Amino acid sequence: MLLCSCDRYHTVKNVFPAMDGIASDIAVGVKRSSDELLSGSLYNSPNSSVTANGSDSKKLRVEDSMDSPPSRVIHIRKLPNEVSETEVIALGLPFGKVTNILMLKGKNQAFLELGTEEAAVTMVTYYTAVTPQVRNVPVFIQYSNHKELKTDSALNQRAQAVLQAVSAVQEGGSPSSAAGESVLTPAPSPVLRIIIDNMFYPVTLDVLQQIFSKFGTVMKIITFTKNNQFQALLQFSDPVNAQQAKLSLDGQNIYNSCCTLRIDFSKLVNLNVKYNNDKSRDYTRPDLPSGDGQPPVDPSVAATLSKDSTSLLGAISPLSAAAAAAAAAGRVALSGHSGPGGVLLVSNLNEEMVTPQSLFTLFGVYGDVQRVKILYNKKDSALIQMSDGNQAQLAMSHLNGQKMYGKIIRVTLSKHQTVQLPREGLDDQGLTKDFTSSPLHRFKKPGSKNFQNIFPPSATLHLSNIPENVTEEDLRLLFSNSGGTVKAFKFFQDRKMALLQTSTVEEAIQALIDLHNYDMGRGHRLRVSFSKSTI
Repeated sequence: MLLCSCDRYHTVKNVFPAMDGIASDIAVGVKRSSDELLSGSLYNSPNSSVTANGSDSKKLRVEDSMDSPPSRVIHIRKLPNEVSETEVIALGLPFGKVTNILMLKGKNQAFLELGTEEAAVTMVTYYTAVTPQVRNVPVFIQYSNHKELKTDSALNQRAQAVLQAVSAVQEGGSPSSAAGESVLTPAPSPVLRIIIDNMFYPVTLDVLQQIFSKFGTVMKIITFTKNNQFQALLQFSDPVNAQQAKLSLDGQNIYNSCCTLRIDFSKLVNLNVKYNNDKSRDYTRPDLPSGDGQPPVDPSVAATLSKDSTSLLGAISPLSAAAAAAAAAGRVALSGHSGPGGVLLVSNLNEEMVTPQSLFTLFGVYGDVQRVKILYNKKDSALIQMSDGNQAQLAMSHLNGQKMYGKIIRVTLSKHQTVQLPREGLDDQGLTKDFTSSPLHRFKKPGSKNFQNIFPPSATLHLSNIPENVTEEDLRLLFSNSGGTVKAFKFFQDRKMALLQTSTVEEAIQALIDLHNYDMGRGHRLRVSFSKSTI
């Protein structure tokens, strides 16, 4: 079962407003010590400003609350020890202009002032749904009771230098430090190397493009697996954009509590992309071939994918990242939002042919099916419980409108949260089955490569776990006997995997239902899934 902590799809871009430059002439300051914080007299009015002019020594009394009215001053608590100004500023950068900062290092707290109240509202709203982290430590963010920070920049020149350096980077200038030392060095390359840690849900090329395009024009992306880790090289049009993205996104989670971004500059300064497909893409060359027999990406699709969209996609679920990419390419349609229970209602089934096992096998391509119930009084309909709503969304996106046993099935989200098992001793004619402990779940293992190989139903099937002694003729005969026509076949080099092409998608669906987990002898169980390729 997939970790429940990853129960929501939060693409960083979805809530980030347009990023403006930060004025370089802002005042920045930090209190002299943890005991000499702010003037207590200023707390008499919630509309007053926060000042730190060094003339008062009364201790700060924190009265901030989530119930406070919105303010462009954000109060940040429980920061880790030795946190830097840069790390605190990075929390606010994606949401707009950061105009001031007050670090209370002795209290592990900070105040961050944004340029507008709207930017602050967006920041608090986002971090209400997605726990902010600094150095992998959760921090707490809320509105301050105060509407403005007034700080004496002379109190801490380093904080001023950091904020001015960030401002210079954002405005395309050259970072410098009033403290006489370089705080942010110029970006050495427009190419970032990205490693995804804790990858419990799939991260696609299109998801990366959506996230990073908020910081500038993404020109090229190459994804690959190295040392059993999903990695990517991503090229911006300008090194300054790469600097901004690294500063804001390094250490952040793509999805709630998982898929952590680890970002460094690459030694490369230009990427050479040969193919436009789900592993690599050159957004400046929509005419490139896909490299797998498929036509190149349609120019209009490429333009759509590279466009810096401002629409909110936060409702799309984690596992539906693959479905979102498919929808962008016009292959499937996303509809509805997945409920927390992850229960699907499937209708227009062939009631003479359908079984809980056949539904388990087909829907199991897109998630781990927990329970299946064919309705007793309406046997052309069934309830299917997935591990979570994310998987339900993905299965619905790919299987709604497909043909199964000669009938076009309809897949929608059910109002039910779970599928109830029959009462003990009650014979329901085998219409309900519990698959909770099934060894055939494809997505039990976190970070499994199965997450990266989720495709819509197609006429081409990917076969794996083939024994050495099995020939092409054996497999052709096996699949022909399931009622389909084998149009083409190709072994992979190691002969443990192969591609097999049927006449229609319906034939491929039938073959997958019949032959996934087929006993090939010598302990080999054939694994069958849909392929994006053609032969």
